[in-house]
Amino acid sequence: MTTAVAPTRELTAADRCDRCGARAYVRVELPGGGELLFCAHHARQHADKLQRAGAAIHDESGALADVAANEDSAGPV
Repeated sequence: MTTAVAPTRELTAADRCDRCGARAYVRVELPGGGELLFCAHHARQHADKLQRAGAAIHDESGALADVAANEDSAGPV
């Protein structure tokens, strides 16, 4: 089960994964305070442990599908 939270702001292209530096699409609020940002890959990799720890997860990785759809509709370059 994923817990959705209302973040203070949406993630932007300037937000980076704390694990690898790629664009962050997932914000994790830790139960003891603090937050982590993850790319979609690392969010999936750590999701089970974060959920068991009671972290609140806000996943914006659906935006990746929007980006792919826009690139497909643009046609060949």
